[in-house]
Amino acid sequence: MSIIIDHVNYIYGEGTPLATKALNDICLTIPDGQFIGIIGHTGSGKSTLMQHLNGLAKATTGHIYFNGEDIYDSDYDMKKLRSKVGLVFQYPEHQLFEIDVFTDVCFGPKNLGLDRREVELRAYEALEKVGFPKELFYQSPFELSGGQKRRAAIAGVLAMEPEVLILDEPTAGLDPKGRDEILHQIKKLQKESGMTILLVSHSMEDVAEYVDRIIVMNKGSVMFDDTPREVFHHYKELEEVGLSAPQVTYIMHALREKGLNVDTDVTTIAEAAKEILKYYS
Repeated sequence: MSIIIDHVNYIYGEGTPLATKALNDICLTIPDGQFIGIIGHTGSGKSTLMQHLNGLAKATTGHIYFNGEDIYDSDYDMKKLRSKVGLVFQYPEHQLFEIDVFTDVCFGPKNLGLDRREVELRAYEALEKVGFPKELFYQSPFELSGGQKRRAAIAGVLAMEPEVLILDEPTAGLDPKGRDEILHQIKKLQKESGMTILLVSHSMEDVAEYVDRIIVMNKGSVMFDDTPREVFHHYKELEEVGLSAPQVTYIMHALREKGLNVDTDVTTIAEAAKEILKYYS
């Protein structure tokens, strides 16, 4: 099944002098098992859109369907939706509150009414999936590094066994090594489980490297929705709205201007290396 976003509009402060349209006629289909990057400048509507997918925000008009059911039906079980569509916020310390990491990760499945054995099994497996060190299972979450907090927060959502995982800037503030480790683990999880993942990010390199599809938000509307290669082909238009292409795209354009007939639509370092090596083989 899938998530269908059907002509969704959202207005902050509706009916007040400060009313602002944050989402404008959004129509999207998110199929099972896809890894999607959501990009856009600050205020573009990307985080607001993600909050609609698990019911944290409700559309002013329009409908959202999850597995064929309208989540705005009066008898829809919103608690079930939130167990199936997991959201990890940008600042994981806002989601960590228990005495130790393992207890924190147990919180979600415990609230599903599962028995203790099942709760603890889910917590253990979730921490394993994100590569969290076993020696830190019973450490206070507030004594962790930034990267460890991200892993713990993601594990807490994974323990609910969601069908969809939404990650809002999961690598913000991390050093390059920590960022790569987190994203590699997320990609590995997506490949092995077939889970649908939506990654909100400001890093063009991250989305180019890991996602199958990019949705570009601008002023509350969908500007582009395509593969990374096709989206970054429009790098000039992206620059006009405060975005860019990955750095490697600019390098390839510079090489083309120097006379090398390289493919300027490559989006990752691996693709660029393969293209450049054609001239030395």
